[in-house]
Amino acid sequence: MAIRRRKQSRGRVKKEDQHRINSKIRAEKVRVVGDNVDVGIYPIKQALNIADEQGLDLVEISPKADPPVCKVMDYKKFLYEQKKREKALKAKASKVVVKEIRFGPQTDDHDYEFKKKHAEKFLKDGAKLKAFVFFKGRSIVFKEQGQILLLRLAQDLEDYGKVEQMPKLEGKRMTMFIAPKKSK
Repeated sequence: MAIRRRKQSRGRVKKEDQHRINSKIRAEKVRVVGDNVDVGIYPIKQALNIADEQGLDLVEISPKADPPVCKVMDYKKFLYEQKKREKALKAKASKVVVKEIRFGPQTDDHDYEFKKKHAEKFLKDGAKLKAFVFFKGRSIVFKEQGQILLLRLAQDLEDYGKVEQMPKLEGKRMTMFIAPKKSK
């Protein structure tokens, strides 16, 4: 008969496990800081009593210091505010959108103009542009034509964006990146 064991997730760290609080603090003496507290070095029992009198938690802030630094605070409120701050930072972070445009080495003028208009629109909308020439089968012999095509595109889109990466051959595709210009 096989014994079933629950797997413990190793990659995720619980927020509560980031800091030692109250009875989980192992040091004998700690430096206590916080609001309405006399800053100083106290034995752990006395520090816990100080936090308990105020109805707050004793949280180990700097465990590597000698003696470890502990702060008297409401731990759940601290976690809530930290989570709120992280969420606000995440919301402010801009998400980069990358749009792709694919050419063949022998793309016609009409097709080129059509794709160039789309590229202009993408750059105006603030998205990065990844333009690439895909070489099928033996068309790899036209590497120069592909590079000329991408450089022509870069020159035509000079008003809307700047080249981030010049045309570069990777396997069967030659790729070039264009970033949008900052609008004033």
